[in-house]
Amino acid sequence: MRPHDHEVLILDGACGTNLQEMHIPSAAWEGKEGCNELLNLTASDKIIQLHTGFVEAGAMVIETNTFGANRIVLDEYGLQDQVEAINRAGVDCARTAIDGKADTYIAGSIGPGTKLPSLGHISVDDLASAYEEQIRALVLAGVDLLIIETCQDLLQIKTAMTTCFETLESLRVDIPVMASVTIERTGTMLVGTDIAAAAVTFEPFPIFSFGLNCATGPLDMESHIRYLSHNWPGRISCVPNQGLPEVVDGKTCYPMDSETYGREMRRFVTDYGVSVVGGCCGTTPAHTRQLVRSLAGVKPAVREVIA
Repeated sequence: MRPHDHEVLILDGACGTNLQEMHIPSAAWEGKEGCNELLNLTASDKIIQLHTGFVEAGAMVIETNTFGANRIVLDEYGLQDQVEAINRAGVDCARTAIDGKADTYIAGSIGPGTKLPSLGHISVDDLASAYEEQIRALVLAGVDLLIIETCQDLLQIKTAMTTCFETLESLRVDIPVMASVTIERTGTMLVGTDIAAAAVTFEPFPIFSFGLNCATGPLDMESHIRYLSHNWPGRISCVPNQGLPEVVDGKTCYPMDSETYGREMRRFVTDYGVSVVGGCCGTTPAHTRQLVRSLAGVKPAVREVIA
């Protein structure tokens, strides 16, 4: 089967917040604490362990630990020449965790980077070059699909999408591309764009799904998901945090329990026709396991999209 063949596709959960709970040997960081992607090379056993937890919980899509594995981000750690090696290792870790399990797919995770073109942080050409390098590495390493996520800037989106499909065409590879924006509690993306404008920006591209991830929990995403339910013709994805973060005893925590998460995500599927679901910051394998239970036998609502 292919990702297209599933009525509901269940993505895995958080990478960063789960790594924070694991014991990572200090030597693995090589003095570059905060660069989770380096661990694909220096602590692959920990990354495989992370992925395996979500595979065992029933996730159908495992995202690679490559969110920041582009030249722009890696340059901040002096690792700009390790783009190919880090991305390839990230795919290898996910493949090892899946261990040949049928109908479980590897998604190459591509984040926005740390510099946005609309704010003058970086030129479009430099951003496109960084995306091309990472996308090429992920595709050649054998991912089943790509997910361009946590998008925050329309110019960044256009650059990422254009580069992605040009790169796939040059490689003669046809795999699904998922796209996801981050809407803050203010109701817009970081640079002030609302969900309607973001949808119009993505509409020309042949993407597999479009939706939201990160920033908030399910409840703060609901109005945006409702809009997409009536206005987006393709698949809708929803990958929320486990509620808004809280600081407890000096530690950042995400308060939503797995039962509430599963119930809210089921409602998004049955009420709004969401067909790609998963978890972002704070999501553990327990959340994924509950999500799988909550969606057993559930089909996405039939939507009436406004022409």
